[in-house]
Amino acid sequence: MEAGPKTVVPVDVTATGSGKLAQPHVRLTGKCDRYVLSNGVEIPCLGFGTYMVPNDERGERAICCALETGFRHIDTAAQYGNEDLLGRVIAESGIPRGELFLTSKLRNVDQGYESALKAFEKTCRDLGTDYLDLYLIHWPKVGGFEDAWRERVWDSWRAFEELYAAGRVRAIGVSNFLVHHLEVLLERASVVPHVNQIELNPTYQQRETVTWCRERGIQLEAWAPLGRGKVARDQHVVEMAERLGKDVGQICVRWALQHGFVTMPKSMREERIRSNSEVFDFELSDEDMTALDALNTTDNYTFHPDRLEEWAVRVAAAHAESGV
Repeated sequence: MEAGPKTVVPVDVTATGSGKLAQPHVRLTGKCDRYVLSNGVEIPCLGFGTYMVPNDERGERAICCALETGFRHIDTAAQYGNEDLLGRVIAESGIPRGELFLTSKLRNVDQGYESALKAFEKTCRDLGTDYLDLYLIHWPKVGGFEDAWRERVWDSWRAFEELYAAGRVRAIGVSNFLVHHLEVLLERASVVPHVNQIELNPTYQQRETVTWCRERGIQLEAWAPLGRGKVARDQHVVEMAERLGKDVGQICVRWALQHGFVTMPKSMREERIRSNSEVFDFELSDEDMTALDALNTTDNYTFHPDRLEEWAVRVAAAHAESGV
């Protein structure tokens, strides 16, 4: 097990790479190093993502491996169907609750004021905790409610703000919100989201949303940091990894961290879980970052939050390509 978490405070903001994305200067020396959210809450820079981690013995082994490897930031969601498994594994691990940073997300079907409050209580029961470190609205738009998404987001956020004020959640945020979704949210919000978790990797950088969030002090979190395999097929990145003695996945995780993104790579394989954490013994040069930034596209997304008609096909493709 790793020693207790170290506090690493962002002390400056600069730009890096061809995209000129602002980056906090932190000593990226371990998976429990912290970024600091706008409300002062510290969040580990690297986490373990549990999307597609099944609620069975295989999932249990993966979560146990992550905890044994030293991960203390665990990202889940009610939609993943594994919160109760995660709660059992954590309880059996003996790790004190205060050493963990637990994130969960509100299911689409539970959007709304009363339903969000009820969903939060169920999530806490399943996880075996009376508070969350971070709670996110999972998606801005929901199939079947396309015309009512604004009202549903506003009502959900009102519930989130009450949970935050009551100390039941240490930080609140959103997931998969683009600029126009965030602008709608802020029309009625009293608390600016502390976090926006979006798809971010070298082939899909969402620079407009990243810039907008940074200008308002919203911490970015990167899901799908490995780019669903597209990065691994780029010969220049393969050669970069070989030169640095790393694999392509580690290059992608390090890219996200050097851009100041919290990231939560997921895997079911123990060797990948461990290798995803071994990203603190090297640094990408400015030239390497620029080369990775040049891979940016606008269409290499997994799921687009406004293109709900694509979801069924995209979900099937993502599962087929996941390689978890």
